[in-house]
Amino acid sequence: KLFLEISTWKNLMLQDSASPLMEHLSYFHDHTLMVLVIITVLVSQLLISLFFNKFSHRFLLEGQMIEIIWTILPTLTLIFIAIPSLRLIYILDEINNPMITIKTIGHQWYWSYEYSDFKNIEFDSYMIPTNELNLFNFRLLDVDNRIVIPFESQIRMLITAADVIHSWTIPSLGVKIDATPGRLNQISFSSNRT
Repeated sequence: KLFLEISTWKNLMLQDSASPLMEHLSYFHDHTLMVLVIITVLVSQLLISLFFNKFSHRFLLEGQMIEIIWTILPTLTLIFIAIPSLRLIYILDEINNPMITIKTIGHQWYWSYEYSDFKNIEFDSYMIPTNELNLFNFRLLDVDNRIVIPFESQIRMLITAADVIHSWTIPSLGVKIDATPGRLNQISFSSNRT
């Protein structure tokens, strides 16, 4: 079984990654957050110096050089965010040699799974009612039949819905995809820890 930590109300950070995709997402999150912290500190320092400084610089009043600077700096900042972002989008969208294909169908109150590579392996996964929960179960999250995936294997999931739009996600794997009626979406992931 794949053990995944559950996010709680006191959790301020991302969940621990269980896949290489989630590690890349965490690194990108930290990279972007660092850029935002630098921007916030610089703008705050400039605003504080404006409030407490009564002097004006005679060369700043003309504005040629400062306009060039405040046009180039945001452009460079956007490039520092866009290049890793585009790389990450292509990594997340790449599907190469999946070992197992799982077809997932979202229904109003349950999910149906079909292992396409094997004969007659399909089951429904219903949420466990609150009155039947054990002490170790998670309310509104645990199901009677869990999906089982192999360790360190590339898995392709084909996902659709039978009635309304659903969302299939495992945050620690970095996987989130919408199940839309009449449309077959696909996603690829692997797990590097049990």
